[in-house]
Amino acid sequence: MRQVLFVCTGNTCRSSMAEGLFKDILDRKEIRNIKVDSAGVFAMEGSRASKEAIEILKKEGIDISSHRAKMVNKELLDGSDLILTMTRSHKDALINNYSGVQGKVYTLKEYAFGLEEDIMDPYGMGLRAYEESKKEIEEALEKIAEKIQE
Repeated sequence: MRQVLFVCTGNTCRSSMAEGLFKDILDRKEIRNIKVDSAGVFAMEGSRASKEAIEILKKEGIDISSHRAKMVNKELLDGSDLILTMTRSHKDALINNYSGVQGKVYTLKEYAFGLEEDIMDPYGMGLRAYEESKKEIEEALEKIAEKIQE
């Protein structure tokens, strides 16, 4: 079983949405050999996903209301085969602070499309920003699921 870890800042918006979306995509595609988790580089342990993230995914039939934020740590990183960050700065922080992640950490869009673009942080910007962020994440995750199936 392979482990994919999504990383953002607080683990309440982007990475929590990515975790929920990717679990749903893998389930729909009947890909069962991948475990999915998420964490934040500055997470407040135990914080809930933002109400906007919960609401946006609920429209898709995905429930992340039980999500609780957690901080990135060496054990999580060591146990992950693929680490996907929402921004270049998240990727750089992991590479600079944890040995052994080089070669398995990429930004989401870098891994999906070969692009050096960040996923916009919707925090505090309202539902429309969350919807845009979700759309960006979902497009990348669909591509990644295709790659995994190859």
